[in-house]
Amino acid sequence: MRYLTLATALALSAAPASAAEKAPAPLSDQAREALKDYEPVGTTSCIPLSQVRSSQIVDQTAIIYRVSSSRLYVNQPAGGRCSALRKDRALVTRVVTGNLCSMDIVRVIDPPMRMEYGSCPLGIFTEYQRKK
Repeated sequence: MRYLTLATALALSAAPASAAEKAPAPLSDQAREALKDYEPVGTTSCIPLSQVRSSQIVDQTAIIYRVSSSRLYVNQPAGGRCSALRKDRALVTRVVTGNLCSMDIVRVIDPPMRMEYGSCPLGIFTEYQRKK
Protein backbone atom coordinates (compact mmCIF):
# COMPACT_ATOMS: atom_id res chain seq x y z
CA MET A 1 0.00 0.00 0.00
CA ARG A 2 2.88 2.33 0.75
CA TYR A 3 4.22 1.92 -2.82
CA LEU A 4 0.88 2.83 -4.30
CA THR A 5 0.79 6.02 -2.27
CA LEU A 6 4.33 6.93 -3.34
CA ALA A 7 3.51 6.23 -7.01
CA THR A 8 0.37 8.36 -6.76
CA ALA A 9 2.33 11.21 -5.18
CA LEU A 10 4.96 11.03 -7.90
CA ALA A 11 2.31 11.04 -10.64
CA LEU A 12 0.55 14.04 -9.12
CA SER A 13 3.79 15.95 -8.72
CA ALA A 14 4.63 15.34 -12.39
CA ALA A 15 1.24 16.53 -13.68
CA PRO A 16 1.90 20.29 -13.49
CA ALA A 17 5.17 19.92 -15.40
CA SER A 18 3.53 18.04 -18.27
CA ALA A 19 0.70 20.59 -18.42
CA ALA A 20 3.24 23.41 -18.63
CA GLU A 21 5.04 21.63 -21.46
CA LYS A 22 1.81 21.56 -23.50
CA ALA A 23 1.23 25.31 -23.18
CA PRO A 24 2.23 27.05 -26.42
CA ALA A 25 5.30 29.24 -26.31
CA PRO A 26 4.82 32.96 -26.96
CA LEU A 27 4.62 33.77 -30.67
CA SER A 28 7.67 35.32 -32.31
CA ASP A 29 7.66 38.93 -33.48
CA GLN A 30 7.30 37.74 -37.10
CA ALA A 31 4.29 35.58 -36.24
CA ARG A 32 2.63 38.38 -34.24
CA GLU A 33 3.12 40.72 -37.21
CA ALA A 34 1.57 38.17 -39.61
CA LEU A 35 -1.43 37.86 -37.25
CA LYS A 36 -1.90 41.55 -36.42
CA ASP A 37 -5.35 41.66 -38.11
CA TYR A 38 -6.56 38.48 -36.39
CA GLU A 39 -7.54 37.45 -32.87
CA PRO A 40 -7.41 34.00 -31.29
CA VAL A 41 -10.79 32.34 -30.73
CA GLY A 42 -9.91 28.83 -29.58
CA THR A 43 -7.73 25.78 -29.92
CA THR A 44 -8.13 22.33 -31.41
CA SER A 45 -5.97 19.27 -31.80
CA CYS A 46 -7.00 18.59 -35.44
CA ILE A 47 -8.12 20.53 -38.50
CA PRO A 48 -9.75 19.11 -41.67
CA LEU A 49 -7.09 19.19 -44.36
CA SER A 50 -9.79 19.55 -47.04
CA GLN A 51 -10.57 23.06 -45.69
CA VAL A 52 -6.97 24.29 -45.82
CA ARG A 53 -6.44 26.65 -48.77
CA SER A 54 -2.75 27.36 -48.16
CA SER A 55 0.02 27.02 -45.63
CA GLN A 56 2.80 29.45 -44.81
CA ILE A 57 5.92 28.89 -42.75
CA VAL A 58 6.39 32.08 -40.75
CA ASP A 59 9.58 31.05 -38.98
CA GLN A 60 10.87 28.27 -36.73
CA THR A 61 8.01 28.85 -34.29
CA ALA A 62 4.84 29.08 -36.39
CA ILE A 63 3.02 27.69 -39.41
CA ILE A 64 -0.15 29.41 -40.65
CA TYR A 65 -2.86 27.27 -42.26
CA ARG A 66 -5.31 29.54 -44.10
CA VAL A 67 -8.90 28.25 -44.27
CA SER A 68 -10.61 31.40 -45.60
CA SER A 69 -9.92 35.12 -45.85
CA SER A 70 -11.31 35.60 -42.35
CA ARG A 71 -10.19 32.40 -40.60
CA LEU A 72 -6.89 30.62 -40.13
CA TYR A 73 -5.09 28.25 -37.81
CA VAL A 74 -1.64 28.73 -36.35
CA ASN A 75 0.42 25.75 -35.38
CA GLN A 76 3.43 26.01 -33.14
CA PRO A 77 5.58 22.89 -33.48
CA ALA A 78 5.64 20.57 -30.48
CA GLY A 79 8.38 21.84 -28.19
CA GLY A 80 7.84 25.44 -29.35
CA ARG A 81 10.11 25.47 -32.39
CA CYS A 82 11.54 23.41 -35.24
CA SER A 83 14.90 24.45 -36.65
CA ALA A 84 14.09 22.98 -40.10
CA LEU A 85 11.31 25.56 -40.67
CA ARG A 86 12.20 28.58 -42.83
CA LYS A 87 10.14 30.86 -45.07
CA ASP A 88 11.83 29.64 -48.26
CA ARG A 89 11.03 25.98 -47.57
CA ALA A 90 7.87 23.91 -48.05
CA LEU A 91 5.94 21.36 -46.02
CA VAL A 92 5.15 17.81 -47.11
CA THR A 93 2.33 16.27 -45.10
CA ARG A 94 1.06 12.71 -45.19
CA VAL A 95 -2.29 12.14 -43.47
CA VAL A 96 -4.38 9.00 -43.26
CA THR A 97 -7.58 10.34 -41.71
CA GLY A 98 -8.09 13.52 -43.73
CA ASN A 99 -7.29 15.61 -40.66
CA LEU A 100 -4.06 17.32 -39.78
CA CYS A 101 -3.50 16.77 -36.06
CA SER A 102 -1.11 17.67 -33.29
CA MET A 103 1.77 15.21 -33.18
CA ASP A 104 1.48 14.55 -36.93
CA ILE A 105 4.89 14.85 -38.54
CA VAL A 106 5.50 17.31 -41.38
CA ARG A 107 8.59 17.01 -43.55
CA VAL A 108 10.40 20.20 -44.52
CA ILE A 109 11.87 20.38 -48.04
CA ASP A 110 13.48 22.82 -50.46
CA PRO A 111 10.97 22.75 -53.36
CA PRO A 112 13.32 23.34 -56.33
CA MET A 113 15.97 20.88 -55.19
CA ARG A 114 13.60 18.45 -53.39
CA MET A 115 16.18 18.30 -50.62
CA GLU A 116 14.75 17.33 -47.24
CA TYR A 117 15.88 19.40 -44.25
CA GLY A 118 14.14 17.45 -41.51
CA SER A 119 10.76 16.95 -39.96
CA CYS A 120 8.70 18.58 -37.25
CA PRO A 121 5.96 17.25 -34.97
CA LEU A 122 2.96 19.58 -34.96
CA GLY A 123 1.56 21.09 -31.78
CA ILE A 124 -1.94 22.28 -30.91
CA PHE A 125 -3.72 24.45 -33.51
CA THR A 126 -4.93 27.91 -32.45
CA GLU A 127 -7.86 29.24 -34.48
CA TYR A 128 -7.78 32.94 -35.43
CA GLN A 129 -10.58 35.09 -36.86
CA ARG A 130 -10.15 38.42 -38.60
CA LYS A 131 -10.75 41.32 -36.19
CA LYS A 132 -13.98 43.20 -36.77
